[in-house]
Amino acid sequence: MAYDEALAARIRSAVEDAAAPEGCREIAMFGGLCWTVNTHMAVGAGDDDLMVHVGTDGVEQALALGARRATMGARTMGGVVLVAGADLPDAAALDAWVVPAVERARARPAKRPAGPSGRATPPASGRSRRP
Repeated sequence: MAYDEALAARIRSAVEDAAAPEGCREIAMFGGLCWTVNTHMAVGAGDDDLMVHVGTDGVEQALALGARRATMGARTMGGVVLVAGADLPDAAALDAWVVPAVERARARPAKRPAGPSGRATPPASGRSRRP
């Protein structure tokens, strides 16, 4: 999946403003871009769309506002919607999606860093979660 460079630049600016002062991380993935805040995906850019993590509880409201369900192949991505770039004519329209997504990501506890295996590292006590 390619992405619209102009839309990505607009998203980048909106995320950086909304995520200040903590900041965000931009990651290239699946041919698009993703911005994470506090280790959680907030938004992304793919094709001519803004991808927004709204959570499973926010999907219906997002759909009512004109978004559509995000899919990867035949699989629907839970809690993620797409907003057509054409439906984001100005900064206010873009911020209406980006700001709540950044706030949602910021409100969640940060994920622990992955260890060499790519899996989350064990708790600081060194004890396994298994009994």
